[in-house]
Amino acid sequence: MIRLSPVRLVDVDGTQVGIVPIEEALALARTRGLDLVEVAPTARPIVCKVMDWGKYRYEQEKKAREARKKEHQIDVKEVKFRPGVADHDFNTKLNMARRFLEQGKHVKVTIMFRRREMRRPENGYEVLERVKRELADLIRVEREPGALEGRDLTMVLAPQRKSS
Repeated sequence: MIRLSPVRLVDVDGTQVGIVPIEEALALARTRGLDLVEVAPTARPIVCKVMDWGKYRYEQEKKAREARKKEHQIDVKEVKFRPGVADHDFNTKLNMARRFLEQGKHVKVTIMFRRREMRRPENGYEVLERVKRELADLIRVEREPGALEGRDLTMVLAPQRKSS
């Protein structure tokens, strides 16, 4: 697939062979049972390297797999309240949030407003403050409640970091 000649040739161990015609570079690669790979197509002359292409691709995929293993995915669970939530409902949903936090998940607490409830957003802020008070031993607040986002008011809680 390499069309331009001559090429700057780099050997398997990384040493520069020099500028050689493409035919000579291909012959050198074939005698060693390896591939001729274009490394820098925009350079003049083109830079090519003698390498085992299959082994190189395998190593790259292996590195990518290792990187994906080390990634940490954050689970976010959502618990929804209403501004005029009754005590029993509040405690039930609070226990769900507590269980999620103990499992190490982040919790998004949402207050949903309907119709006339939109006139008194301070009721929603009071519910969020109550949630923070009740879970103070387990949480750190990752995102404080800001302004209303449409008809919702949200706050994100994360499990408290373990002190070592």
